[in-house]
Amino acid sequence: MQYPVSPKVGPSRFRRFRLFSPILAGATLRERLIACLGALLAIGLTGVISGYMFGQGPHLPLIVAPMGASAVLLFAVPASPLAQPWSIIGGNTISALMGIIAAYFIRDPIIATGVGVSLAIGAMSFTRCLHPPGGAAALTAVLGGPVVAGWGFLFPFVPVALNSCILVGLGLLFHKLSKRNYPHVVPKPAENTHQTIDLPSAVRVGFREEDVDAALEALDETFDIDRADLSRLLQQVELQAAIRSNGKINCADIMSRDVIAIGEASEPDAARHLLLKHNIRTLPVKDPEGRLVGAVGLRELSMSTETIGHAISRPAVARPSDPVLSLLPVLTDGRTHAVIIVDDDYRILGLISQTDLLSAVARLLPKEDNAIPAVA
Repeated sequence: MQYPVSPKVGPSRFRRFRLFSPILAGATLRERLIACLGALLAIGLTGVISGYMFGQGPHLPLIVAPMGASAVLLFAVPASPLAQPWSIIGGNTISALMGIIAAYFIRDPIIATGVGVSLAIGAMSFTRCLHPPGGAAALTAVLGGPVVAGWGFLFPFVPVALNSCILVGLGLLFHKLSKRNYPHVVPKPAENTHQTIDLPSAVRVGFREEDVDAALEALDETFDIDRADLSRLLQQVELQAAIRSNGKINCADIMSRDVIAIGEASEPDAARHLLLKHNIRTLPVKDPEGRLVGAVGLRELSMSTETIGHAISRPAVARPSDPVLSLLPVLTDGRTHAVIIVDDDYRILGLISQTDLLSAVARLLPKEDNAIPAVA
């Protein structure tokens, strides 16, 4: 988030306070509040469940300190590769084991702490479960005192692995209820739906995967973001830049308003007749109240011999005020031939086809006096 600079405050003075600005990209107040609630419930319940399973007493800590740091990652940055289930469970458990090994063979605690954390980083890296709180788990194993020493090589499993498993389980449930993407799954890249070796049309122009690899190699730094997420982010940046530069045309400006539609109780033959008569590839389907319920094409109708209701597919929709260029990803995915424009009640207002979008993009191109006229 960028804050406006007051006219009374010079840029040099404003920069002094940049250390106190949020540094997480995409962080919003809602996301932070969800993270606070998730950590409150998960840490509390982890302690309660651990105490219920093994009892309470000085012989076993209910919950180890690194779980607090794990909760920060799990609920504040659930998309981070460092916050995934295996990273939390494997990272904490393996790191605690490295700490126990270091403490067992090295009697000097200062040297043992350095060796334990170093071994933890190496072990987590090789097992693909790098997790920053794992360093704290290794330190806890070395400096935990009589309680940890009493449990010996069982300590990485009880309570560390136990706490980690409970925390991840609660995190999975919480994120599912709050409709967050966890474990973070990166959507599959665009595929050529025509089953040829050509790249999908949406990625033939612009940067490619090898460009991302080359950029990462040139920067020579490690970033806390999945490589596939980085590609998605850059693609979205390109799209937003295009919308900002050419966002004067909205969907309402170019949409077809006399939309050919059909009722969901109609016969497939009636839908085929409309598609062929009007030479269209997408036919909106509406309910008795006139609200959009789906869309059909010849492909869907070829697989259904009953009513249209058994053949409808989920339609692509937009609002009249949406910029036309925001439809580019949808109408170039190789599957979608039209976007249906609806109001807040999902009543059909218009339709934008691939041809409509192409015409709008052509109007945005710079005009040149020496352009070669098209040959009919």
